[in-house]
Amino acid sequence: MSFTEIPEVPMRRNRSELAVPGSQTRFFEKAISSETDVIFLDLEDAVAPDEKPRARRNVIEALNDLDWSGKTVSVRINGLDTPFMYRDVVDVVEQAGQFLDLIMIPKVGCASDVYALDVLVSQIQNARGQSNRIGFELIIESALGVRNADSIAAASKRNESLHFGVADYAASVQARTTNIGGPAPGYVVLTDPDDAGSRDMHWGDIWHYPLTRMVVAARAAGLRPIDGPFGDFSDPEGYMAAARRAAALGCEGKWAIHPSQIGLANTAMGPSEDELDQARRILTAMEEAEQAGMGAATLDGKLIDYASIRQAKAIVARS
Repeated sequence: MSFTEIPEVPMRRNRSELAVPGSQTRFFEKAISSETDVIFLDLEDAVAPDEKPRARRNVIEALNDLDWSGKTVSVRINGLDTPFMYRDVVDVVEQAGQFLDLIMIPKVGCASDVYALDVLVSQIQNARGQSNRIGFELIIESALGVRNADSIAAASKRNESLHFGVADYAASVQARTTNIGGPAPGYVVLTDPDDAGSRDMHWGDIWHYPLTRMVVAARAAGLRPIDGPFGDFSDPEGYMAAARRAAALGCEGKWAIHPSQIGLANTAMGPSEDELDQARRILTAMEEAEQAGMGAATLDGKLIDYASIRQAKAIVARS
């Protein structure tokens, strides 16, 4: 391992993250009683401009009046380029900051965006005498954000997770798709003709690079990488495919924009019993190899060594 140590962020279960519009108060208690790990009360994209002040009041009232103790609760504020952001932060943190775990910051483009929010939140908490730590969730959803992902991830000690905002990223890079997550029909590879002249078409993953880039930046800074929304909540198979692909790349959670997606995220992002069993068997085999004075072993006809231990420990820790 490098001599440079990666800092630890607070441990939170973050398999599923349910989006709840701040303007729709009827969904608040349903979200609390759901199986989601994290709830983010949305003041941004899910709320029409004319409804934003009322949504903000709804969120403040709910944070003060409802019992959120069984959940991690976050508030997604409006972007720094809007006239709503400062009031989101000042009002919510001043009036309900003691009940808030996280603030989700959208459209983060550079480290100074995070620094600005850190200063503001710290000033408010100090002035109000709030002793709880409010962490930051940062959405990477633009070409600028992807380019600056490393510095963004390291911009504040409040940072806890990076999230991939697929829809705004697609708009930022002018991708030829209107899907929110999922495949793009134009992103394919056409094979050469076989002897009979037939050709196969293989779809690719248009989101592979930005998602991988975000994962690397997050893990290098000790943060949780979280995959964003999958818009077609009538397609559970498509959601599961996207979630498992994100998990394979290193993500440990995914958004749910509909309650039906919560269980899918929990299943896809939590280690399966087979994965846990295999990881535990690796740890046992390496322990036996160490006792025999060996630095490697075989299990099921495959080589395992200390790198295998680190992989296995990571899976067990996630469970």
